[in-house]
Amino acid sequence: MGLGLALVFGPGRACAADAIRIGEINSHNSLSPVGQAYRNGLALALEEINAAGGVRGRPLELVARDDDGDADQAARNARELVSKEHVEVLTGTMLSNVALAVAREAARGKTVFVVGDALSDAITLDKGNRYTFRVRPSTYMQAAMLAEQAARMPGRRWAVVAPNYEYGQSAAASFKLLLKQARPDVEFIAEQWPALGKIKADEVVRVLRQARPDGIFNATFGDDLQKFVQAGNRQQLFAGASVVSMASAGAQSLDPAQSEAIRDWVAIGYPWDQITTPEHQQFLEAYLKKFSQRPQLSAIFGYTTMKAIAAGLKKTDGADGDALVDALRGLQLDSPLGPIAFRPLDQQASMGAFVGLVSQKDGRSSMSNWRYLDGAAYLPNATYVRSRRPASAMK
Repeated sequence: MGLGLALVFGPGRACAADAIRIGEINSHNSLSPVGQAYRNGLALALEEINAAGGVRGRPLELVARDDDGDADQAARNARELVSKEHVEVLTGTMLSNVALAVAREAARGKTVFVVGDALSDAITLDKGNRYTFRVRPSTYMQAAMLAEQAARMPGRRWAVVAPNYEYGQSAAASFKLLLKQARPDVEFIAEQWPALGKIKADEVVRVLRQARPDGIFNATFGDDLQKFVQAGNRQQLFAGASVVSMASAGAQSLDPAQSEAIRDWVAIGYPWDQITTPEHQQFLEAYLKKFSQRPQLSAIFGYTTMKAIAAGLKKTDGADGDALVDALRGLQLDSPLGPIAFRPLDQQASMGAFVGLVSQKDGRSSMSNWRYLDGAAYLPNATYVRSRRPASAMK
């Protein structure tokens, strides 16, 4: 899908005059199947909302554009969706640099932008603005969860591997800050910053192995993660080092030919088949019925994002962006992971994450000893937020 193609989901053109149009910008091609799962979540929520009567009697309609992982294209998409497609809300984005580009356009056009998946702290902190909200727990929140686990480990020599762009830089910075606060005795002895999608895994692993770390913080994902794991196993990097990982190694990203690719990494994951709460069971049954495939975590984010947008719109009388900002600030809603709320201070949702031991064998991943950590307990404190978030974003 290129810049000029809009995919429409919802009631269709016949109802376009009555529909509330929502513009979605995402890397559907370059990040598939994660992007597809996110879109599935959006579509499922959209179907449920419209089946229940829409918003104030008006159906929702989703107009989707592919950003191809390019921030400039995403910005052009945002401008066109607002000016030509007349969308009332923007959503989507997976790559953090792409999200920041859309956030800038949203602020210029005074259009609310609800980020569902992108992680960088800058989205709600340094480069935050009045019109941008986020559902997924930020790099700070997830790094805080992992640093809490890492601080309990006996070793004090740590290494970092993260993709060299906005998300990776943000994740590593937060983890280092928070682990040092919890354990002042730790030291970071090696860092590797591969280009996104272009990791030279054998060289990365060689450098880390020579540093002889006790622990490794990993923020690589997707194909980069697969290559890092393969090279690490060849060079026996993980035999002497514990790993805490922002990404969970699922069967979709690791080579089944490796009998035991990952063993007991402390990671953020999604034990979809082990969660027994009523709200998740309801989501899971609906998702399996509609798509005949297991959900990925990104589907949760897409589903909850659409539900949040609808809940905010129900509190407003029109399409005014500032009215929707006020409606979303402090908004509480149910999600497949339990109740969440948007904190007014930084417009970050309180959704949590599952942290546990992840192993992968024969192409199948499993998660054990996991806990769901409520995001509200890991939000940065107000003083920290005010030290980084522009004052104009808090008005």
